[in-house]
Amino acid sequence: MERVHKFLARAGVASRRKCEELIAEGRVSVNGVTLKQPGVKVDPDRDVVAVDGVIVRPPSEHLYIAVNKPAGFVTTVRDTHGRPTVLDLVPGLDRRVYPVGRLDMESEGLLLLTDDGELAYGITHPSRGVTKTYRVRLAEPILQAQLDAVASGIELEDGWSAPARASMIDSSGRLVEIELREGRKRQIRRMFAAIGNEVVQLVRIAIGCVSLGSLALGASRELTSEEIRGLRELAGGREQAELDGGGFRPDATGKGQSKV
Repeated sequence: MERVHKFLARAGVASRRKCEELIAEGRVSVNGVTLKQPGVKVDPDRDVVAVDGVIVRPPSEHLYIAVNKPAGFVTTVRDTHGRPTVLDLVPGLDRRVYPVGRLDMESEGLLLLTDDGELAYGITHPSRGVTKTYRVRLAEPILQAQLDAVASGIELEDGWSAPARASMIDSSGRLVEIELREGRKRQIRRMFAAIGNEVVQLVRIAIGCVSLGSLALGASRELTSEEIRGLRELAGGREQAELDGGGFRPDATGKGQSKV
């Protein structure tokens, strides 16, 4: 037996938080009875769960995709302004997947898509501390003291950034690699702006054990079984994540929480 909102997330309907909202809106039924509370438990092998009248069954195997997002694509399932979305980069999918976290429209690099709500929850939950690594090109050379300040933490309008690993990776002082364990809206751009510099290019090159590698810009691939196992280990067990609360929270358009 499992709680119905967890069952729906495991089936790839949406995140657990969004599934709770679907239940509160009266859009979910179990054995023909409309639910209003998320705490109801279901037997996946016996109970019939439906959303908007459509029966939901978890896939026998989840899908995990790595995408090298170009600039100009929005990290969302649908866009009300008609802009291209990251799902346009993976045509022909036979199931619903959604982005794990976000990259803003101007940013490039590694983005994960999946229908595994539990894994997405763990990767994006702050308590899991799954690292995301970025290569940042700056408008002006950065001083080592400024880079040390970025690594130690920068005061932003929504509070101090957490300590991060940061290093210069060429002699120009304009190319920096930074590793974060948190993900606030446009965080990296705001961190460098706070020390008087501007990010001119931002590329995410790794999420935990998954690296962008040689994946071409705009291309996609399925994750290997080794990468999936590694992400599951980093994301932690679902029981612990449930105790922590919060987590991956795409809105009605499928947007994730982290955006840099």
